[in-house]
Amino acid sequence: MPEQFNSKEIKDFVLPKEILEIDEKLKKAGFESYLVGGCVRDLILKKKPKDWDFTTNAKPEEIQKIFEKSFYDNKFGTVSVLTGSKDESLKTVEITPYRLEGKYTDKRHPDEIKFATKIEDDLKRRDFTINAIALEIKSKIPITKSQTKSKFILVDLFNGQKDLKKKIIRAVGEPNERFQEDALRLMRAVRLATELDFEIEKKTKRAIKENAWLIKMIAKERIRDEFIKILESKNPKRGVEMLEELGLLHFIIPELREGIGVTQNWAHLYNVWEHQLRALQAAADCNFSLEVRLAALFHDIGKPYVKKGEGPDATFYNHDIVGAEATKKILTRLRFPKKIINEVVMLVRNHMFNSDPEKLTAHGARRLWRRVANGREINQEVRREMQDLINLRIADRMGMEKKPRPFRLRAIEALLEKVSRDPISEKMLAINGYEIMEILKIEPGPKIGALLKILLAEILEDPKKNKKEYLKKRVEELSGLSDESLQELKKSAQYRIEKEIEKEEEEIKAKYFIK
Repeated sequence: MPEQFNSKEIKDFVLPKEILEIDEKLKKAGFESYLVGGCVRDLILKKKPKDWDFTTNAKPEEIQKIFEKSFYDNKFGTVSVLTGSKDESLKTVEITPYRLEGKYTDKRHPDEIKFATKIEDDLKRRDFTINAIALEIKSKIPITKSQTKSKFILVDLFNGQKDLKKKIIRAVGEPNERFQEDALRLMRAVRLATELDFEIEKKTKRAIKENAWLIKMIAKERIRDEFIKILESKNPKRGVEMLEELGLLHFIIPELREGIGVTQNWAHLYNVWEHQLRALQAAADCNFSLEVRLAALFHDIGKPYVKKGEGPDATFYNHDIVGAEATKKILTRLRFPKKIINEVVMLVRNHMFNSDPEKLTAHGARRLWRRVANGREINQEVRREMQDLINLRIADRMGMEKKPRPFRLRAIEALLEKVSRDPISEKMLAINGYEIMEILKIEPGPKIGALLKILLAEILEDPKKNKKEYLKKRVEELSGLSDESLQELKKSAQYRIEKEIEKEEEEIKAKYFIK
């Protein structure tokens, strides 16, 4: 190892067998092999790597000859090796040849790919010092079937280990050059600082501000992916604040900036911008889904456009409608999947639902289910979205420095679950009134209602009977009874239905700890 390298031997480090096997195959074929990038950074920080990357002096075609289960479909020379591991982080391992840095005319992709022969050249082209550390495995001592203790050498040309200890994000070499090569690095610096709880070094930070406009040249999908990682971190509030501080938010989500300094009424301690960030952080603190985090960030984005008046009596009528439209525009622009867009827009549109159990009626709860379901049956997916809506209300409340009220939430959840089952509705029958009239060749009248009530009582006791053929047969059998007998059966059926409702309500109350 050349003397100019800042190298340090580490003993007794544990690596997965899949990684050791790839390293061994590359070296047996006569090539150099280094782990590099985020996985090395994570290993040093004693975190489990989310993915694994090798770099080598082998060319793509040579790599593929070594690894039969591999594919290569990019212009960067990266070969993806399939390991067969059940561990998600190890299923696919990427191997990239050493590369020289070239010109980036479009600020996104190098004009041409030139492969290098030395690890030094490859490390010089990387974005940040903490990602420019290479790891060479020197020896292996098996300890289990899947794990091995290893001695290895860290190749650290740019003092990345020192920056890891100091918790600093610093560009490799000249920051302006690094960001002009690939403008996504502007956002990646913020993402890494957010995920790792690091600070961005002053010179690097200044270069981000000077080059912030270059983010416009980056594909929206790549921006979206970095933005998602910021939101899914433990401190997304800080990440969004950094995007604003460094001038990047202006080019990514300018609509969000409209809330800066926009004061609210007596119900709020914070302005619109601060409240939305606090709601986002509350969603992260509660480990809510990405959809809830997005909705928490955008739920009041319509307020600056509809605000009337100032001071404690200011109003924001229809901000939920305007906000939903703005949210759809933003997420569509950032190329979010349609499924995520639809749910987040629904959450923003409905975040003002009545959450007072004393005021939310069964009719209102059914109406809310219809808005969430939007034409779908109330299945597991719709129930998850309803829970996300409740979680959004929790984050919204916490963003106002108000604690969620467990009893009130449980009462709302109980009511929503009760009406979602709709046990008193004949709609759950596999046959309807029109079909009964067709079977019996009769006009509308009380007989239809009596038959439906009797059938409903039967299937509540035995749901397996809710089949069209069985119900048709029962309609024909019951049609021979007198009107007086049918009314008596209807009364008996109504009593059985009410008992079933009482039983179900007790089960729901017990589930949500409500007396």
